[in-house]
Amino acid sequence: MKSDSFRNKRNGFETMDGGMDGQGPKGKNPAGKIAGIVAAVVVLAVLALNSTYEIKEQEQAVLITLGQAQAVSEPGLHFKIPFIQQVRKVNTTIQGFAIGYNSENDEVDEDESLMITSDFNFIDVDFYVEYRYSDPVKALYASKAPLDILRGISQSCIRTVIGSYPVDDVLTTGKNEIQASIKEMILKRLEEQDIGIQLVNITIQDSEPPTAEVMEAFKAVETAKQGKETALNNANKYRNEQLPSAQAKADGIIKDAEAKKTERINEATAQVSRFNSMYQEYIKNPAVTRQRMFYEAMEDVLPDLKVIIESPNGNTQTIYPLESFTGTQEEDGQTQTPASGQSPVQDSSVQDSSAAPQNGTDEIAED
Repeated sequence: MKSDSFRNKRNGFETMDGGMDGQGPKGKNPAGKIAGIVAAVVVLAVLALNSTYEIKEQEQAVLITLGQAQAVSEPGLHFKIPFIQQVRKVNTTIQGFAIGYNSENDEVDEDESLMITSDFNFIDVDFYVEYRYSDPVKALYASKAPLDILRGISQSCIRTVIGSYPVDDVLTTGKNEIQASIKEMILKRLEEQDIGIQLVNITIQDSEPPTAEVMEAFKAVETAKQGKETALNNANKYRNEQLPSAQAKADGIIKDAEAKKTERINEATAQVSRFNSMYQEYIKNPAVTRQRMFYEAMEDVLPDLKVIIESPNGNTQTIYPLESFTGTQEEDGQTQTPASGQSPVQDSSVQDSSAAPQNGTDEIAED
């Protein structure tokens, strides 16, 4: 009977005698039910918490399902199968690390910063490398330590490029070219490695000689170069100030020349027109035109001439002005006729003016 009662209770039934097993009545166990409910709630809460995950704006996630990885890039709330799928998040923002110094306390790391140039000079150069994770799956599973690989590649490329430049270029004018060469070399190496990291930029933070004496010498060189640049800038400024005024003067000279050119052309054109008109009249009456032109020429020439009369015996007589040849002379507003055999004005160089000319002729010379 006792065994049947125990079996019935185990199967969820009560015995025919009202649950009496011969030892007295037995009641229900409420503490066991409460514990079961609490355990069920805990299990459900754990399952709920493990079934969702959130991706922020600057993150990407890798969803791992039974060893298979899948990238999840969309931000927001996502679901997963609890205890079967796992999620690993990767920060995709731009990050960086220093080479040659400690970014936390700015202490120099000579093992990384001390390098040798192509002209066998030692120099301390500090760099800052900026990177971001481009492929979270490869960043997590392509290598064990992708950041260490990037640091090693960067140091190798930096020393290779620095070793191909002279110290002057590293300290002064060649920094931009050196940075570009290093970046190109690192990108090529990262493409070959394919570890899910992308180089954003690499910058030279500082470059200086390892000793104070050499540092002072390079500072003096840098000061001289800055003075040169200042002088060039001042010269360019002066040139820019002077060029407009010089150009304005040149334009003025050109315009004056063009005006004179136009004036001369117009004058020549007028003279040609006058000559052509005179030529047309000359064709009509050549004799009259020649006579008129002769008279006009004489009117312009004779007032400025001086006549010297020389007799055969060597005596000379100068006569001027030539109004006497016209037969009249004006004095005090009156016209007088000179006496015969008397010249209107005689020069002081007249000698024996009353001497008669030989052969009845005089020689006239015009000066």
